[in-house]
Amino acid sequence: MTSPQRFAFDVSFDDGAAAAPVRLKRTYSADEAEALRQAAFREGEAAARAALEGQQAQALADLAETARAGLAALSQVAHNHRVHAAGLAMACGRAIADSALARFPEAPLQAALESLTREFNDSPRLTLRTGGDPAALQQIAEQMAAEIGYPGQVVVKPEPGAAGAAFSLDWGDGSAVFNPDATAARIADVVAAALAAERLHAEPLGLGPAQPLTPDGEA
Repeated sequence: MTSPQRFAFDVSFDDGAAAAPVRLKRTYSADEAEALRQAAFREGEAAARAALEGQQAQALADLAETARAGLAALSQVAHNHRVHAAGLAMACGRAIADSALARFPEAPLQAALESLTREFNDSPRLTLRTGGDPAALQQIAEQMAAEIGYPGQVVVKPEPGAAGAAFSLDWGDGSAVFNPDATAARIADVVAAALAAERLHAEPLGLGPAQPLTPDGEA
């Protein structure tokens, strides 16, 4: 019978036999310590580089997102500027046209007669309806017809509700109408449609996905 032994935590048992534990080496040579230091430094450097690259990628993504939002706002500002510029041009054009019609009220009628001569030249009668004073315009219309060589009769009649510069021509086989308000409205519709189409089919302003930076700082 063996005598009892005191149990110690640094003793292990294998098949009932006590064995001393393997003790790790606790001292290192200078070369080993330097190798361990360099390995730890490389691991720390790699971890820091990875963290920095992640921060750079996130910063680039944030910048790209901010730029996208800025470009969208810039596109809207540019469209609004075009709309306002078109509206200003329309207003200026209407003011100039109204001033010209007030100064030369017979000019549209003269232009119409000259451009439509071939259409009504063989018609025996040309009827002019106007919102102005028929008596005052009768002599002017007859003189214009004589200047373009129209041999038929010119009859001027009032057109209730028509604007002062508006008129219509009727020669039996055809007719023509001039209405400054309707013309301005059609031009405004065409400009609005062009602006809407330009906005719909404009190339989107955008940025591609952010690219990571190389160690030299180039994308």
